[in-house]
This record gives sequence, C-alpha cells and structure tokens, in this order.
Amino acid sequence: MRYSAWTILRNAVAGDRLWTPAWRDPAPKARYDAIVIGGGGHGLATAYYLARNHGLRDVAVLERGYIGGGNVGRNTTIVRANYLLPGNSEFYSHSLRLWEGLERELNYNVMMSQRGILNLCHSDGQFDAFARRGNAMRFQGDDAELLDREAVRAHAPFLDFRDARFPIRGGLLQRRAGTARHDAVAWGFARGADRLGVDIIQNCEVTGFRIENGVVRGVETSRGAIAAPRVGMAVAGRSSQVGAMAGLRLPIESQVLQAFVTEGLKPLIPGVVTFGMGHFYISQSDKGGLVFGGDLDGYNSYAQRGNLPLVEHVMEAGMALMPMIGKARVLRSWGGIVDMTMDGSPIMDRTPVEGLFFNGGWCYGGFKAVPGSGWCFAHLMATGASHPAAARFRLDRFATGHVIDEEATGAQPNLH
Repeated sequence: MRYSAWTILRNAVAGDRLWTPAWRDPAPKARYDAIVIGGGGHGLATAYYLARNHGLRDVAVLERGYIGGGNVGRNTTIVRANYLLPGNSEFYSHSLRLWEGLERELNYNVMMSQRGILNLCHSDGQFDAFARRGNAMRFQGDDAELLDREAVRAHAPFLDFRDARFPIRGGLLQRRAGTARHDAVAWGFARGADRLGVDIIQNCEVTGFRIENGVVRGVETSRGAIAAPRVGMAVAGRSSQVGAMAGLRLPIESQVLQAFVTEGLKPLIPGVVTFGMGHFYISQSDKGGLVFGGDLDGYNSYAQRGNLPLVEHVMEAGMALMPMIGKARVLRSWGGIVDMTMDGSPIMDRTPVEGLFFNGGWCYGGFKAVPGSGWCFAHLMATGASHPAAARFRLDRFATGHVIDEEATGAQPNLH
C-alpha cells in the first residue's frame, strides 16, 4: 500500500479496516544471496539499498529482538553534517543529502525537521576553531554560518547571557541540520526494504558463523542455520561480541550513553543547541518535551541504563547553559549501547574473513549516519569495494596510523 492523502481518507471512511501490515513477518529461508545482521537503522538501510541500488533482493535482515528496540530507538534524534576532518566530512555531507529526500524516497513520514543546529563557543580560541570548521564545511558544499554574540542572542534569546560562569562568545550555525523521528526511520526503512522483497526476520539471534577455509558460508541462529555468500555485520554496541564469533578482535569498546526527556512545554527551542564548555545538547520534540543528553557514563557496559553521577553531570551542564529549564520535570531517561572506536570515527570495511563485512564504531554519530551508512555499506557488500564517501573508514587505519581523530583526544574511546 502506498501512503497518500487518498489512503488516509479511504481508511477514515472505512473505520481504519483497510490498513495492511507495514512489513511481512516471514520465516527464515535456508539460503539467501546476502544476510545483514542487525535490524537497526544501519542494517535496515543497508538491506533497502542492496535491493534498491544493486538489485540484490534475496536478502535477509536478522534482528535478535524487535525492529526499533535497539539504538535506533534510543537516541536524541539529531541530524547534522558539521564535521571537520576528511573522511567524516564527505560522509556526513552525503548522508545529510539523503536525509533531505528520505521521506519522498521511502513514502514514509520520518518527521525530518531541518530546524538547524547551533554549536556555542565560549572563548576566542574556540571561536577561531569554529571559523575553521565552518570554512571546511562550506568547502565540502554544506552550509555554515559563524555568529557573533549578538547574532546568537537574536537567534536564541532564551540562553543565559549574564556571563555568570561561561560567557557566550558566538556560535556555528548549520540551518540544514535538525532532527528526525528515530523509530519512524527504522519503520520506514523496514517497510521500504520489505516492499523490495527483503525478508525482515525478528527474534532471530545470530549465535555463530559458518566459516570454511577463511570464507564465510552463512550463520547459525536461534532459528536454525542460514547460508549466504555475503554477510554484513551492523550490530552497534554488540559489535565486539558478534565479531568474536567470527574470530575478530575489533578496536571497539561498548559504553552506555544516556538521554533524557522532560514533560511537554510550550514551543521554546527552535532547533538543536550544543554547549561549548561541556558535552550537552538539547532540542524540543514535537510533543513539547525537551530532549537532551551529554557524556558517556565512562565505563564499559552492555546495560541499556545509566548511572546517577552522569545524570547529575548532564543536568549541571543544562543548568549552566540555560537555567530556566531548572523547574522542568524529567519524565524518563534511557540508555543506548554505543560502540566507541579508538579514534571516535566509524569502521566500514571488509574483514579478514572473505565475504564477511563490518559496519560499526559509530560512537555518537550513529543516528545521523543511517541513510549514508546504508548506502555505502550496501555498495561495499555488493561490489566488494568501498564507496568514495566511506573510503577512509578502513579497519586497518589503526595499524597504519591513518586515524580520523575528530575530537583530537587520542586513543581514548571514553573521551570521544
């Protein structure tokens, strides 16, 4: 069924009895041309573009739980392309262009809202660094505006300009950035892939790999063995665990990242705002809740929950930036398992096992990367060669020294 104003009207008259399931619930077949492990945003987008761009429609997506239950439904929904370093810059620029046409492409409302992102700076040195980043963004073909203090005040008058602790020096604004509805992105790609013939198999946990003479032959799952000559891993925070089943030791740590949402408030924040003197970012959802987050919890974990010291740390940063939110009631918090690499940038490459491909290590950038990641990983799986936009995300860069250290914090995943 194609969604349109006509189908909405038709179902309204028919008492909503004509809607069909968004995607099928098939039993796994014994063999596929390709398998994608992980039914999150990256895995579903990969399967969709394998079918749409490369004609590989005999594809299975294997998800251990349910669609939308992992990191794709546990984030702060920010979409942006304001990176500095080669590798990251061209990839996220490519991904943002895909975001801008995603709803029409999928015939699904992912609630993409290009309300802009404002990165605040609080010193002359930081202002100069943002000027450099903005120039790099413009050279890449993306938009960027460097705002002084008064321009920031005009754009976001609700911020604290009293200079009590961290004076606002200016900011870098990207108007094409914004937010999207996280679980709707998963549902849209799942529906799109299903319409192209992809089997989306939920509650199917991969328990091992079938590897013969260094070549992948398929996977073992909780629902039986499935053969395939191509297998792609896109399992986010579970990358190290799934990779270990294939004998891979990946340069990745898994840590918890918390996020929070308040009660619904009247429209207040027009876009996304980030704090320059602490890791804090905030936006306002369509329901009115303030959605915000901060640093990693700082220890390795596979638990989808956080700890109280980091809750306090995030709240302190929010109060330093905009004290007026102090009386807002926090409704809930959640945690995602974040796959952190040694340089804070992702990996998308072939593995030493022939036919086995890896996509992971997205750190904080996983959600905004979804369409670009799917496009480039599908290209890698279908052709065996890296897409130009993701050519620097090599697995061996840590051995050769060609790291992409966007945060300039070295080999410390907890600081990225």
